[in-house]
Amino acid sequence: MTLTADEVRARLLTLREHDLPTHGGRTLAYVYDSGRPDVDAVAREAVAAFAGTNGLDPSVFPSVATMERGVVDFLAGLLSAPEGYAGTVTSGGTESCLLAVLASRDSRPDVTRPQIVAPTTAHAAFHKAAHLFGLELTLVDVDPVTFRADPAAMAAAVTDRTVLVVVSAPSYAHGVVDPVGPIAAMAAERGIRCHVDACIGGFVLPFLADESARGVAQGRPAWSFEVPGVTSISADLHKYGYAPKGVSALVHRSMALRHSQFWATADWPGYGVVNSTLQSTKSAGPLAAAWATIQLLGEQGYAALARQARDGALALAAEVGGIPGLRVLVPPDSSLLAVVTDDSCDPYTVCDELLERGWFAQPQLPFRGGPASLHLTISAATTPQLSEFVGALADSVAAAQAAGPVVVDPAMVGLLATLDPATFDEATLGGLLAAAGLTGAGGALQLPRRMAPIQALLAACPPALRGVLLTAVVERL
Repeated sequence: MTLTADEVRARLLTLREHDLPTHGGRTLAYVYDSGRPDVDAVAREAVAAFAGTNGLDPSVFPSVATMERGVVDFLAGLLSAPEGYAGTVTSGGTESCLLAVLASRDSRPDVTRPQIVAPTTAHAAFHKAAHLFGLELTLVDVDPVTFRADPAAMAAAVTDRTVLVVVSAPSYAHGVVDPVGPIAAMAAERGIRCHVDACIGGFVLPFLADESARGVAQGRPAWSFEVPGVTSISADLHKYGYAPKGVSALVHRSMALRHSQFWATADWPGYGVVNSTLQSTKSAGPLAAAWATIQLLGEQGYAALARQARDGALALAAEVGGIPGLRVLVPPDSSLLAVVTDDSCDPYTVCDELLERGWFAQPQLPFRGGPASLHLTISAATTPQLSEFVGALADSVAAAQAAGPVVVDPAMVGLLATLDPATFDEATLGGLLAAAGLTGAGGALQLPRRMAPIQALLAACPPALRGVLLTAVVERL
């Protein structure tokens, strides 16, 4: 049975009813809201206008090349890229990071077992890249107080097989900028590429350079192409670039550095294929939206939005210090906060309580001795509502303290300790999901309304087991 156009529109609205809101500033992860309806309207019109335009071949669709140059040139200016830079628009931060890794690997065909060296706080995209492209990922512990990469430890981890060193500006989990200068210098001295993951900070940090004059963030480390030895930087247009989802960019210091990112073949009977990204056919809609957003906002617009988000993050950090049971884990360098609880409650229950009050905060599990935390992304649209959020946060902490921390059944902890993720089969997974209370009638997946007990259970698992369990859940959604 087919539907009328109006029925389809109604069904689409119905499907969205149970989603988190993408606008309004109350979803403090996953989405980024400028708070400007004109930006949203122009971007959506651009997506629709170019949805059917194929980005595979810019010689056939020259609009693609024009818009991509415009986006890359604008970003390159923000990143202080030198003359001769080259860049590519991608589908998101993960693809940008994947391409940085791929380019580094393929630039060194002489290395048989290529290695990436990265701090433990590097984005999961680099784990994915290592898995997909057959590289060894060496993770280096960060400073336990600042949560920034340790230059000496990073240098010690580098070998003659290292093809890429990774740093963050800022890291997603903690919102701090790594010491890019000494790490990039070390990499350059040893002939190794250095990638700065600025997917979060690329459209924020460039506008905060004058913060020392306002008495905050003094001594923020340099991180852009101004730092010698930085060979590539990724930045997301669909984060603080405030474009719709599906667009990021990767900028290389030179065209020569970008060359190994490309893949081409004429070794088949069809058309000659040249891919600058992992995709071949791709809609130009997200690219058009990013280009349109840049045209509308310009540097002044982005500067205002970046400072609005930053001011909100600083104000929130100050308020968190006044809520009993909470503290900011480390002073933020940008607009992301990691907030931890004391022993009176746990962050998972606080997240559940916030959701009951109309706010979404993202729980972060403990890792390598670091504590569990709440992740808070402050976008421009969140800042005007901070007083309401602080009230909801204080009430949520009080409710979590009244309930007490979630306790995982010791028998379940003992069971988890005996499991080997490498030997899991469907029966084992099904039994474990049932034991965790995640299945209903007939063994179907049944997620609870409150996720704190599940998060606490995951926290009791080693990371490898967490990955298996999360996959099992997502596969069954």
